[in-house]
Amino acid sequence: MLTLSPVITVSYEVKSVFLLLSVLELAVGVLVNTFIFLVNFLDLVKKRPLSSCDLILLSLSVTRLFLHGLLFLDAIQLTHFQQMKEPLSHGFQTILILWMVTNLTNIWVTTCLSIFYCSKIIHFSNTTLLRMARWFSRNVSWMLLGILLLSCACTVLCLWDFFGRSHFMFTASLLRNNTEKGDAKIQFPNSFFFCNIGSIPPFLCFLASSGLLIISLEKHMRVMRVNASGSRDPSLEAHVTALKSLISFLCLYVLAFCAAFLSIPLLIRWHNKIGVMVCVAVMAACPSSHAVVLISGSNKLRGAMETILLWVKSGLKVRA
Repeated sequence: MLTLSPVITVSYEVKSVFLLLSVLELAVGVLVNTFIFLVNFLDLVKKRPLSSCDLILLSLSVTRLFLHGLLFLDAIQLTHFQQMKEPLSHGFQTILILWMVTNLTNIWVTTCLSIFYCSKIIHFSNTTLLRMARWFSRNVSWMLLGILLLSCACTVLCLWDFFGRSHFMFTASLLRNNTEKGDAKIQFPNSFFFCNIGSIPPFLCFLASSGLLIISLEKHMRVMRVNASGSRDPSLEAHVTALKSLISFLCLYVLAFCAAFLSIPLLIRWHNKIGVMVCVAVMAACPSSHAVVLISGSNKLRGAMETILLWVKSGLKVRA
C-alpha cells in the first residue's frame, strides 16, 4: 500500500514560490480568457451576428474565468489559512464545491463545442445523425442556457447539502461533548459523488464526437489520396483544427482529473501539503493552455490577436 510521510507545514520559500506560480497562472488564464470574452462580447455590443461557435467560446471563457478564480482562492487557502493537522475549514470546502460544479459546467460547454464541430464538419449520411446535427446547430443557445440553469441548480443543491450536513455534524459533536479535533475529511460526499457521476455523460459524448471526427478525417484523407489532390483543402483544415482543439482538451482534462483525484488522499489521508500544491498548480495550468489552443485555431480570435500585436508594435515604434 502506498504511503507518504505527512508534510503538515512547508517553508516560507515553498509557499512564496507556489503563490508566485499561482499568480502567474491566474494572470495568464485571466488574460487569454478575457481576450476570448471581449472579442465576442464586443460583437454583441456592436449588434453583430454571433455564430454558434463564438457563443460557445464566449460561455467557455466565462466558465474558465470562474475556474481560475476558484483555484487561486484554493491556493490562498493552502498558503495562508488551511493547516493540514486541522479539519478542513468551511471556507476551503465551499471553494472545493464551487470548483467541482464549475468544472462540471466546463466539461458540458466543451462537449457542446465538440458536438458543434461534428455537426458542421462531418457530412452525415445517416438520416438520424443528420437531423440531430441540424437540431443541435439550431439550438446551441438554448443548450447553453440549459447548462447555465443546471449549474445554478447544482450549486444551490450542493451548498445546501454541505451546510446542512455541516450543521448536523457540529450539533452531533456538541452532544457528544467531543473536544478533540476531528479528521480532515470532506463533509460533502453527496456533492462529490454527484459532480463526478454528472461528468460521465458529457465526457462520453465528447469522446464519441471526437471519435466521429477522427473517422471522418480518415475517410477524407482516403478520398484525397484517391483523387491525388494537391490543392488546399478547407475541409481537411477544418478537421485538423477541430481535432487539435479536442485532443488537446482531452489530454489536459485527463491531466487535471488525475491531479484532482490525487489531491484528495494527499489532503485528507496523507496530509501532504506540498503534494496538494503541485496538484492545484497542474489543475490551474490546464484551462489556460486549452484557451491558447482555441485562440490559435480560430481565424477570428487569431486575427484580433494579430491586430493587437501590430497596434502594440506601432506604439513602441512611435515611442522609440
